[in-house]
Amino acid sequence: MSRPDVKAFFDEPTNTFSYVVWDPSTRKAAVIDSVLDYDAASGRIRHESADAMIACVESNDLSLEWVIDTHVHADHLSAAPYVKSRLGGRMAIGEHIRDVQQTFGKLFNAGPAFRSDGSQFDHLFKDGESYRLGSIDAVAMHTPGHTPACMTHVIGDAAFVGDTLFMPDYGTARCDFPGGNARTLYRSIQRIFTLPPSTRVFMCHDYKAPGRDVFAHETTVGQELSGNVHVREGVDEEAFVRLREGRDATLPVPRLLFPSVQVNMCAGQLPPAEDNGVSYLKIPLNAF
Repeated sequence: MSRPDVKAFFDEPTNTFSYVVWDPSTRKAAVIDSVLDYDAASGRIRHESADAMIACVESNDLSLEWVIDTHVHADHLSAAPYVKSRLGGRMAIGEHIRDVQQTFGKLFNAGPAFRSDGSQFDHLFKDGESYRLGSIDAVAMHTPGHTPACMTHVIGDAAFVGDTLFMPDYGTARCDFPGGNARTLYRSIQRIFTLPPSTRVFMCHDYKAPGRDVFAHETTVGQELSGNVHVREGVDEEAFVRLREGRDATLPVPRLLFPSVQVNMCAGQLPPAEDNGVSYLKIPLNAF
């Protein structure tokens, strides 16, 4: 199986890993789950995280084909349009973005001008859709449960699982967002477990499990299957659902949920400026 080169970037304020992935023979590349630096207290937007990824693409003489978000993130703003403006490429997400847009478009009272058909993106991946990164075969797998729109991208021997799985010692993603479902997540993970055990698995987040002092971002399907504390081999669906739903009931709302989803459901585009030239984010009160 082809082996792409992968460079990880970590944004500690949001515990997010982003990736530049490329075919070493053709230098064709993808950026996955980029981060737009956002300070909630000041409302300031910066681009240091995205600029580091852009510098990687440029310094390695890569040609960017894809700017992919694995799902509509609830913990950071996507830098996809900024990356595209600097490097080109096609902004892409799973086709079930439409489900998220319909739900959160209503919550944010987005109005008739808001397009809930996913057309803010250049491409909407379907479940099982094959594509290529240079000479490397890739496939998009619909792996919902955390959100309805979650996709796992398998590029050669590398699987980018978004928030579906965490490192084996930390477990799995929460399922209590609108459209999330623990039973659905379990079944999605079983699909990932059908990949070859040697498949490299790249996390979108890490929070350092108790007893581990360093952040980690890479494991394998085999290691997840044998050692994931929530969903390893031998844990049945009912046991997982009980564990996941019980844990989710104790979790706080993500700090950047409303800014993140509001921007990310629009492919990372910030709200248009109002007549004073300033853009504003909405925070729905007592509605979630």
